[in-house]
Amino acid sequence: MHNDPRATATALLPLVGGPANVVSVAHCVTRLRLVLADRTRVRDADLRALPGVLGVVEDGPSYQVVLGPGTVGRVAEAFESLLAEHGGTADALARRGAELRARQQRRNATPLKAALRRVANVFVPLIPALIGCGILAGVAGLLRNLRLLPGLTPALTALSAAFMALIAVFVGHHTAKEFGGTPVLGGAVAAVVVYPGVAQVTPFGAPLAPGQGGVLGALAAALLGCQVEKWCRARLPGTLDVLLTPTLTVLVAGLATLYVLMYAAGEVASAVGTAATWLLATTGALAGLLLGGLFLPLVMLGLHQALIPLHTTLIDQQGHTVLLPLLAMAGAGQVGAAVAVYVRLRHDTSLRTTIRSALPAGLLGVGEPLIYGVSLPLGRPFLTACAGGAAGGAFVGFFAMLGTEVGATAIGPSGWALFPLLAGDRGLAVTAAVYGGGLLTGYVVGFAATYLFGGLGGVRGPGDAGAVCDSEGHEPRPADRPGPRPASPR
Repeated sequence: MHNDPRATATALLPLVGGPANVVSVAHCVTRLRLVLADRTRVRDADLRALPGVLGVVEDGPSYQVVLGPGTVGRVAEAFESLLAEHGGTADALARRGAELRARQQRRNATPLKAALRRVANVFVPLIPALIGCGILAGVAGLLRNLRLLPGLTPALTALSAAFMALIAVFVGHHTAKEFGGTPVLGGAVAAVVVYPGVAQVTPFGAPLAPGQGGVLGALAAALLGCQVEKWCRARLPGTLDVLLTPTLTVLVAGLATLYVLMYAAGEVASAVGTAATWLLATTGALAGLLLGGLFLPLVMLGLHQALIPLHTTLIDQQGHTVLLPLLAMAGAGQVGAAVAVYVRLRHDTSLRTTIRSALPAGLLGVGEPLIYGVSLPLGRPFLTACAGGAAGGAFVGFFAMLGTEVGATAIGPSGWALFPLLAGDRGLAVTAAVYGGGLLTGYVVGFAATYLFGGLGGVRGPGDAGAVCDSEGHEPRPADRPGPRPASPR
């Protein structure tokens, strides 16, 4: 059934409470993200046991069903189609979802997590364009270095660079949409950051540079524009609101952007680039160990998307982000840990089936299926996977200390999928060799740590009394009994 998106969606709908209980539907690379009217109507055990469901995550108001890359998009489309057939409308769902999301975020989320989640919501829709343009940039660079197809190279360069040149506008649009403003006004205010005419503005005795402040300046400009717009709409009567609110929003937020925010954000962006370069050059092995080891918990909490502004800033400044290859090592540790579980628990056919289906995605850097379907429910293998990621990060960071910098020209892909996007100061061959060495280190250490210290040694074969318990102390299931395993802790 799980190969049929329509069948999967049909099975999911009653398990989450039916059409009336679904407030909004969205999806990311691996998860179907639902906002529900009544959480208690979800039949958790039946949903987790559904073929094709790799796990369940609750993140604030969002109930997230992990389905894996590729599958989730098709299931989400079929799910929305079912809702429409039952009389739901996208606009109505969006309005109800916005109301419930705002209410539950105020009640449940800590201020820091809420802020990071909302910033992530601004940048997540941009990832497909970042991936596509990054790959085109890598192809253009390869053709240029090999001196092949000189007539095509400029066209590929233009296609890859156009989005990055205007990314501030998209950031402003999505920021206003996320924070309650008018999206087109957010884009209009942020557009000033990349407008060539800002070179004629001299706020501190020196002309501004187009793009100064980058995505951070655009984010700040749109946030300010939202506040100005809300202030105006709360005070101006309807007839004046139509004319004065957009005018004052663009004027006030635009002037503040030109005379304050672009300069301040430019300084912050420069500091980010300087700090990243210094960190790797002086403490690369330690920095890599920490970043590689801590990234899986960030993915588990859904907070890893908040790093997108930092990646985008580094790409805008230096042409590549040096953080992503380090963070990608976490996925290597996860893969090594999953293989160790597969080898040790040879009699657990259900878990081995999950690993076989999720491992290809893990090799390409999509870690959620392995996290929520394998390592996290088992408990200790999640920690040993982090150890593998730390080892791979330390490997790449050590070479950064020696002067071999490894970066990525775009964000989104990871694992083996990151090879076409690699960039560095020692040539593609050396850069790929260091990155590949980091992956291999993560695989080996993740496998060895899990095999030796993953708490899997007590599992016995068929007919024995051995049992597998999850990390939350749930009722153990005999290791040789077929059937679904809980995919994530409650």
